[in-house]
Amino acid sequence: MFEALSEWYMARLEDGGYALVAVLMAVESSIVPLPSEIVIPPAAHLFYNRNQEGFLCLVWLTVAGALGSWLGATVMYWASRIGGRPFVMRFGRYVGITPHKVEMAEHWAAHYGPMGIFISRLLPVIRHLIGIPAGIVRMNFTQYSIYTLIGSAIWSAVLCWIGVAMGADIEKTSNLTHTLSKWLGLGALVLGGLYYFFVVRPSRDTGAPGAEGPRP
Repeated sequence: MFEALSEWYMARLEDGGYALVAVLMAVESSIVPLPSEIVIPPAAHLFYNRNQEGFLCLVWLTVAGALGSWLGATVMYWASRIGGRPFVMRFGRYVGITPHKVEMAEHWAAHYGPMGIFISRLLPVIRHLIGIPAGIVRMNFTQYSIYTLIGSAIWSAVLCWIGVAMGADIEKTSNLTHTLSKWLGLGALVLGGLYYFFVVRPSRDTGAPGAEGPRP
């Protein structure tokens, strides 16, 4: 199934290009569980190797990823700002946003303040939820957008580098399973460390929601 989805995505990239990446990154920054880790790296590998100006392609891919993430995060922000906390707490569970997750995101945003918007773009779970408390407390939208764009651009650039490096590794070893296992293991270790340091540890220090990590 993974190979079939991968082949479908790679085929669509030929026609969709940067616009397809932007759309998928917008989805990734909303309530849909579509990891950016499976969106940008394959595109980076494809664009870098099939274009003479490979580096320039990575720049445009980073821009597409950042703009797409900002678009999805903007939808989350305004939906929460217009609907308000009672609306999110009551109806969010129907789209996977439980009251516990809302409380966890609110605590995290209160702990880190505006800089938390920037940090959130590097973290799983929080990346999808941070727009909710930002919208509820009516954070300045310009400030929210700037931090979101900067954080998303950095994250997209990192994923571009991973895509090129992982693609080169696959071509060198000719072992897709081994290479994917190695990179996925490394990614899980890094993201797990970031999540513990920025989410679990602060929650334990204050005894706030999320002290035991996100609930399903």
